[in-house]
Amino acid sequence: MPVIAVVNRKGGSGKSTFAAHVAAWCAHQGHSVMLGDVDRQQSSRSWLKRRDPSLPHIAPWAMDQKNMLRVPTGISHVVLDTPGGVQGFELARIVMFADAIVMPVCSSVFDRESAAACHAELQALPRIASERCRLAVVGMRIDGRTSAARTLSDWSATLGIPFLGALREAQLYVRSLERGLTIFDLPAHQATADLAQWAPIVDWLRPVLQPAQAANDPLAATHPSRVATSRPDSLMPAQESLVHGSRLTVQSGARALAPVHHAPPRTLPHGGGASAPIPQFLKR
Repeated sequence: MPVIAVVNRKGGSGKSTFAAHVAAWCAHQGHSVMLGDVDRQQSSRSWLKRRDPSLPHIAPWAMDQKNMLRVPTGISHVVLDTPGGVQGFELARIVMFADAIVMPVCSSVFDRESAAACHAELQALPRIASERCRLAVVGMRIDGRTSAARTLSDWSATLGIPFLGALREAQLYVRSLERGLTIFDLPAHQATADLAQWAPIVDWLRPVLQPAQAANDPLAATHPSRVATSRPDSLMPAQESLVHGSRLTVQSGARALAPVHHAPPRTLPHGGGASAPIPQFLKR
């Protein structure tokens, strides 16, 4: 299951706008896509509620009775809109999930300095350093009358990060998002210039979103014939616990794709001599 994470620790960098558009592009390609907000506020839900049901469907993160965020049944692609200020263990956990990370960056010196600090932390993580998780930069809210795009391109080059292009500052984005739309939901003649700016971004994302094998597929080595259909059913958000070394947390009542052998459950005393299984997190 390909996972794209949109990351920038500075608020107001256009993460939600970019994530919504990537999710919409996936939906128009016929993928069963989920747009998840790795934040307790779940702000992406408000945009999804504005979306017309007749448009290609984008699923929100589902909340079960235990208040755990779960990937809805049937989802094949995930786009994560991450919160501002993410760093340390939370950032490392997102990288553990992701097949690719895109950093939307505005042109000001403050945005570039913040993004450079985030990039330095990302580069220290093994999945980024080994390029198992791809990383790229996109310029956001760029005025085409200025040299801002060139400045960002040169800045990215000094850091060794691919620069995918710049998206212009346009009211078309604002008006579209207010209606639950994206550029990809509009008639092509209404968004010709913007679609052209998205072309190199989509070209970079396509092999990640349409892979022969997703990097986080747990059955790739032992069950190559099942690669196309296997997927985790639950993805833990940043605020939830995660077992070290596990990229995706699977919790589902559905039939497993491959048999998993468990040791007999240990028990603890529980009320009047009865016994109950030890919780999974204690076994770890």
